[in-house]
Amino acid sequence: MIGHRLGRTFALGVRSLALHKLRSALTVLGIIFGVSSVISMLSIGEGASYEAQEEIKRLGSNNVILKSKKPSDEGGSGYERTEVTAYGLKWEDVRRIADTLPSLRMLVPLRMFPVEARFRRESLDVQVVGTTQDYLDVANVRVARGRFVTRGDEDALRPVCVLGSAAARALFPAEDPIGDHVKLGSQYFKVAGVLEETGSATGTGGSESGDRNRDVYVPLATAEQRYGSLTVRITSGSQLREKVELHQVICSLESDQQVPAAAQALRGLLARSHVKQDFEVLVPLELLEQKERTKRIFNIVLGSIAAISLLVGGIGIMNIMLASILERTREIGVRRALGAKRQDILTQFLVETVVLSTSGGLLGVLLGIAVPYAVEAASGMKTIITLHSILLSFGISAGVGVVFGLYPANRAASLDPIEALRRE
Repeated sequence: MIGHRLGRTFALGVRSLALHKLRSALTVLGIIFGVSSVISMLSIGEGASYEAQEEIKRLGSNNVILKSKKPSDEGGSGYERTEVTAYGLKWEDVRRIADTLPSLRMLVPLRMFPVEARFRRESLDVQVVGTTQDYLDVANVRVARGRFVTRGDEDALRPVCVLGSAAARALFPAEDPIGDHVKLGSQYFKVAGVLEETGSATGTGGSESGDRNRDVYVPLATAEQRYGSLTVRITSGSQLREKVELHQVICSLESDQQVPAAAQALRGLLARSHVKQDFEVLVPLELLEQKERTKRIFNIVLGSIAAISLLVGGIGIMNIMLASILERTREIGVRRALGAKRQDILTQFLVETVVLSTSGGLLGVLLGIAVPYAVEAASGMKTIITLHSILLSFGISAGVGVVFGLYPANRAASLDPIEALRRE
């Protein structure tokens, strides 16, 4: 009996909405755009956060990366500047670190030289990275074809190289580079392998733009022999002669729980021997934790902004329902005179608001799922649609229907039947 009565009330509410199709559709639009904006903004924010976190993860959560940094007082400009600026990490630092950190699993030194790579008519500005075979393990990179540099290459000072994926595509657009020779600056190297596509992961190799896919890897000993210890940079009319023994040192620890203590120890160790503070310590685990905090704040801000549109949609529903009560005052009086209870009137108007909000919520979910896919297809920006964003936005839209429908429904149910029948 109660179910039949509720069914009739629901059918009556839907029929009342159908009598004013345009007004109902315009009212639903606020909910549709509100729900879709919540899902879209959260998915775009989730995608951006995911990409940033993936870049940090590529650095290795159990790594501490030491980088040489030119002191701010070591400036100078003009071609007249001929003295050599020496700064940064040294081999002595590597030996001291190896003797100091008991939790050290692997220690990988790197030297970098910006050069022009050429093969026949193709050329590309790349960064030659001199490193050891352990680089593969600590930098989360994989070989797509061929092989990486080996300890035998270092011992024999072999002129071999491994190309990043972007460097391989630019220099060898139509052929397999394995076995061919490329010119790196003034030196020729035989291509031994090509790496898989990877993220930028600024901090482990990479050019100034941070794209490791443009790097070319050579044995560290070979790089020191072929390119020497000096780096000459000519920029904006300035010739800078720099001497850096090691540009980076990647310290890989046995577990990420040991990273905070190791990072603190490394900062203290280097500070004692580098008075000019010509180094920096990059801790991917700290960056990852910071990104997690930023992600939570970002999602809260985006969700709050999008939720405002849902609030506006709810106010629109309340406004329309209050206007509907004025138009249907006589109808309410007739129903009450024929025996309808206050609860029936309240349920009818509440059903109408809930139907408006839930139908708008469902359409908003569909639009909210479509928009991120369109954004990703158009811009290449990664978007991630999460189940909790869909449930949250739809739940809020349904709640909006109830909250903003209670007052108009209660007002309609409170009308005096006699006064309602007299109203023209």
